[in-house]
Amino acid sequence: MVATKTSSQSTELGAALLSAAMALPCVMGVAHAETAPEKGTLSFKYLNYQERQQIASEAGASGSNSGYSKSGASAFDDRIRVKASATNLMVPLNAEWSVAGTLITDSISGASPAYHTQALSGMKDFRRAVDTSLTRYLPHGTFTVGMSHSGENDYVSRAVSVLATQVSEDKNTTWTAGLGLNRDAIQPANFIVTHEQKRGADLLLGVTQVLSMDDIVQVNLGHYSGRGYFSDPYKIYDERPRERQHQTFQARWNHHVSEWRGTSRLAYRYYTDTWGIRSHTLDAEWVQRFGSDWRVAPQLRLYSQNAARFYVEVDPRIAPFPPSPLPNAVHFSEDQRLSAFGAITMGLKLTRQLSLDTAVDLKVEQYGQKAAWKFTGSGSQGLAPFYARSIQVGITHTF
Repeated sequence: MVATKTSSQSTELGAALLSAAMALPCVMGVAHAETAPEKGTLSFKYLNYQERQQIASEAGASGSNSGYSKSGASAFDDRIRVKASATNLMVPLNAEWSVAGTLITDSISGASPAYHTQALSGMKDFRRAVDTSLTRYLPHGTFTVGMSHSGENDYVSRAVSVLATQVSEDKNTTWTAGLGLNRDAIQPANFIVTHEQKRGADLLLGVTQVLSMDDIVQVNLGHYSGRGYFSDPYKIYDERPRERQHQTFQARWNHHVSEWRGTSRLAYRYYTDTWGIRSHTLDAEWVQRFGSDWRVAPQLRLYSQNAARFYVEVDPRIAPFPPSPLPNAVHFSEDQRLSAFGAITMGLKLTRQLSLDTAVDLKVEQYGQKAAWKFTGSGSQGLAPFYARSIQVGITHTF
């Protein structure tokens, strides 16, 4: 059976990986220039993304990472597949103004579990998203206004944002403040709910400090507050709170090693929300130059989170059937994304400068997720190990 599902609600753990892979210059990026760029930029990126999960033999069905398959041998099931393209255009209007726009289209197909990592059912969807922004360059900072729209068969999202930066007199410190507002309309194809909405507000505060010729650090604080329909209508036993708030703390440090012609990029992110989820993300990247035309950047990301307080764990006594929530439970979910787990992402990016104005890049990432990889504790049991692979190619031209 094939059902049309919204990617915003149903593309599983790989959604974050997909968003990061397709990222292009956007409204919430920190601007450091006080005058508009002298040249425009046109970028195009294409992404091929594939999820899969491991299925175990019947003999191993009681294992902590089992998929409860009766196939008789270890194998893999394909899940979501995404083919996406992103085109970004930035044009300086004069010395004080620039305009930018991004068009993203993605085709989503494959299978998604109805609960935990079980009951895979087919789905397909197509999404088109547009982001636009207008930036004013001031004597000691910038001011940017942005609008975005994303539409699918059953999910429409609209957002506006403002971003302001202030640069110190010595040019070594940049303060950043941003506000984003979004309003989503939700109309699932299975009519579990109709005419639902979700509204949210994002606040960003940050500072970027140049420490030396070779070091720059950045600290960002974020706060989100949202109300509305947060449940996934395509999951069994999924009734989430209609309010959600989360806070984030992120620190970055870039260090250039001139004798090696390389730069290390380290980052840490802490996340906490009112659903009880706490997560830690560690990022490490090394950008190495070879000659005047090549850059190679290996990347490693470690991630860990605990489960939402209303997540319903796998019950091995009745697996592969979904456990019923507690009789008096108001909120409950058996969505794998709300479980306790750890994840590892390994990537490699190659960039070739074809000319003074044109560069091409290739990026490959492999994502893996298991309960046992959680930083502390054993994680949520009874879930199949989850993997995702992404390949991205891009070209950037200045004019």
